[in-house]
Amino acid sequence: MKTQPMKTIFRNLSGQHALPTALALVSLLIAGCNKPASDQGDSSGGVIKIGEFASLTGKDATFGVSSHEGTVMAIEEINAAGGVLGRKLELLTEDNQCKAGETATVVNKLIARDNVVAMLGEVASSRSLEAAPICQANKIPMISPSSTNPKVTETGDYIFRVCFIDPFQGTVMANFATKTLKAKRVAVLTDVKSDYSKGLAKFFKERFVANGGEIVTELDYNGGDKDFKGQLTAIKAANPDGIFVPGYYTECALISIQARQLGITVPLFGGDGWESEKLFEIGGPAVEGCYLSTHYSPAVGSELSKKFVENYKKRWNGKTPDALAACGYDSALVLADAIRRAGSTEGQKIRDAIAATKSFPAVTGAITINEKRDATKSAVILKIKDGKYEYLETVGP
Repeated sequence: MKTQPMKTIFRNLSGQHALPTALALVSLLIAGCNKPASDQGDSSGGVIKIGEFASLTGKDATFGVSSHEGTVMAIEEINAAGGVLGRKLELLTEDNQCKAGETATVVNKLIARDNVVAMLGEVASSRSLEAAPICQANKIPMISPSSTNPKVTETGDYIFRVCFIDPFQGTVMANFATKTLKAKRVAVLTDVKSDYSKGLAKFFKERFVANGGEIVTELDYNGGDKDFKGQLTAIKAANPDGIFVPGYYTECALISIQARQLGITVPLFGGDGWESEKLFEIGGPAVEGCYLSTHYSPAVGSELSKKFVENYKKRWNGKTPDALAACGYDSALVLADAIRRAGSTEGQKIRDAIAATKSFPAVTGAITINEKRDATKSAVILKIKDGKYEYLETVGP
């Protein structure tokens, strides 16, 4: 294949290889879309341009790639079924390379140069927080598939998400530590460069202490660090029953390895930032017996989930979707449904329609957007066993 500019390749992903789908969800979505222009509230014609900013390269790229693949698949299915308002969706994707500052650059490009009507992204809360003020100032509706820090949607009334938030996720893991792990004394190791990590640590600590537990030590690291033996030596001396590590998979895998090398045998556990196949590649046997909370498990057997898994494997060469792929898929469907209900591609009308989303039948569970523009939905807890994620339970909001 001839080398093409990265932007062109990403644009083409949403317009080629459209797959027929049996998903009732997509059929519901496009029902009534092909109305006469006079009924649509927007007769400008042409494609509807949707922007996406994602971490497709860089240190956390597996997150962005999974989310992007889910988003692409949703756009393809919608277009194969007739589009929205009688028009095809065009997904314009920019790679922020996991770099601070790059998100602002690419989001400004998508708005000013490409004239997108809405924005999808990002996985990482820090990068969503970089994009949100730009989208808000330009009145471009933005839906994050899986940024969990509460500050993201607090930016303004054009900013939404289709995932739970850290106060809920932190509470889920604190209750899990108390009730399931029977932990009374826990150490916390936080990435001080990450808004996600700091927020999740805060909410975990508050609930764990309220449950009667004790935080025996709190230590920090910087995302990108390789050596954690100093912190882990201090944690070992504190003799905790478990270690809460609300970080991303690369550092979590290295922390697990070094903890086991130091003779620490208690469970390590964290949030959705742990979920990546790279965790197993890096961590190997050291991550066995660790736990995490996340948004979705393919093992949860709803009909929508089964069909999504089947279609995802066909589209992406046998890959099994993770939670981030499912959230990316759902974010695109929620946006398309809002455009359909708005009958228009005007920013204010799309914003109002997203805000009015109630009990939307999504792969990760029914999505209702609350008054804070967050999704009210369940979490799942997974255990790492035999180099795989094993589903344990679903925890409702």
